[in-house]
Amino acid sequence: MARPTHSSEVQISTDCWKATRSNDTVSKEEWLTAKRAEEQRAAAEWATKFDMPPLEGPERAVDWGERSRHQLMTAAHTALVVEGTWDEADWAELEQKARTVTRAGWWIDQRDADGADLLELLDAATEEDRGTENPFH
Repeated sequence: MARPTHSSEVQISTDCWKATRSNDTVSKEEWLTAKRAEEQRAAAEWATKFDMPPLEGPERAVDWGERSRHQLMTAAHTALVVEGTWDEADWAELEQKARTVTRAGWWIDQRDADGADLLELLDAATEEDRGTENPFH
């Protein structure tokens, strides 16, 4: 690639780079927004299907917590039931424990945890992490 010899060539090259970079940023932001919306939709559908209670916390944290809960529960089901040795009764017990943890921040804090560790994490959850509503509605 030839190096620009005049300052006008450098400016054109810089302008092109900035325009390309700006377009990349916009497309990445649009992609991320669409990805989060799809994840949020999937998390909401999952929560309804499996009778998970609404999470508590600021709206932005609730959305993030719902996505985190869905992803961690899905990873746990794969690790413990699909690839592991758990049966549906074991899984139902874990689901019931998961229903008691309604603080969105707890689920966000666990978002990078291994699915196989979920039961231990749920057992370690504090009263602050558990909701005030009866999870056995």
